[in-house]
Formats: sequence, structure tokens, C-alpha cells
Amino acid sequence: MREDKENFEEDYFPFPEKDFRETFQWRIFRIMAEFVEGFQFVADFDRSVSFFGSSRFSEDNPHYKKARKLAELLAKKDYAVVTGGGPGIMEAANRGAYENGGDSIGINIQLHDEGEKANDYLGKSVGFHYFFTRKVMLSFASYGYVFFPGGFGTLDELFEMLTMIQTKKLPQPVTIVAVGEDYWKPLIDWFEKTLMEDYETISKKDLDLVKIVDTPEEALKVIEEGEPLKR
Repeated sequence: MREDKENFEEDYFPFPEKDFRETFQWRIFRIMAEFVEGFQFVADFDRSVSFFGSSRFSEDNPHYKKARKLAELLAKKDYAVVTGGGPGIMEAANRGAYENGGDSIGINIQLHDEGEKANDYLGKSVGFHYFFTRKVMLSFASYGYVFFPGGFGTLDELFEMLTMIQTKKLPQPVTIVAVGEDYWKPLIDWFEKTLMEDYETISKKDLDLVKIVDTPEEALKVIEEGEPLKR
């Protein structure tokens, strides 16, 4: 009888001394729930543009001003603006949309007492516990993606988007705009000279996946020209 009881408890209560929320099963459920909630959230915004860039720029930085202006222009044309919900370029974009009556959307990461804080210009937002689920949502939230100068995180997002477009892993074509010729041109020149010409690891058409511009007005034009490609 005791052996049966032990087998029963082992089968139905495999973690008798552990909080189930600390198990890998619970983490799997939580990940699944975040994906479901995230995809439901972004599905409501089918005319949206996502912004990426440094979280370190303050409001007197020229790139902050350009991001804010571009978001203002987009809001006035009824585009939703999507960011990671934090400071710097994200704040600038949310601010430009929020102050001009547009949809200002934040796809945030839930942190404790330190790290990135949500900015004050979010109209709608959703929070994620896991960085990788948040990153997937940012990658699938829009048909237009705008990249301002930034650090490793910004470059990581750019390379991921370029890879997904190149390998046709996105459900629809997207438009990528890089704002700031002085920042982005050396990288594109490296693509062309080193990757394409010297090592032949990319093709000529891969260079056309991203458009470099220098002003908010030029960025808006590229985005509008790409709009027929939206989902």
C-alpha cells in the first residue's frame, strides 16, 4: 500500500517540496502565454512602424530630435508607432506619436529595481518577462522598421531583421530604413566591399534590403513607398 501511495504521489505530484512556478514546466507555460498575448497584441496594429536606436540619447541629441519628428509625421498620417518602450530613441518615437494624437505603443521588458524603465509617452503597452519573447514581438509588430544610431542591441535587431528578410522567414515583406548616413554608411560600405566583393558571402540584392536616409522626411517617403507591401 505504501509503495502504491509513493508511486501515486510521484506520478501526480512530482515536485512535492518545490514551488511549481520554479520548475521548467511552469516556465514553458509562461513562455507560451507570452507568445499568445504578444501576437494578439500586435495583431491589432496592421499599419505600424517600429523604431530602434540607442537608449542613451537625451532630448537634445540630434538623433532624438529626428526620431521624434519622424514619429510626429507618421502619427499625422495615421501610422502607429512601436518601440521597446524605454528611453532614448524609443522615448523620442513614442513622444512624437503621443504628442500628436497617434498610437504610441510600447513592447516592454519587465524588470525589477534596475535597468531600463518605461518612458512616459506610452498610450498602449504590453510587458514581457523574457527578452527573447519581447524580441520576437518587436520583429513581427510592423511592416516598417526604422533604425537610428545605437549600440550592440540596435545592431543585433538590424542583423536579425535582415537575416529574416533574406531567408524569407517573415510572413510579409517589410521595409527597413536606416536614419543617419554618417553612422550607417560605413557599415553598408563594409557590406559591399568585404562581404559582397571580397568574400562573396552576400549578393547584390541583399544590399537593397536596407535604405539609408538622413532626414525624417526622407524616411517617411521610403515608408510610404513600401506601404503596399504591408500585410
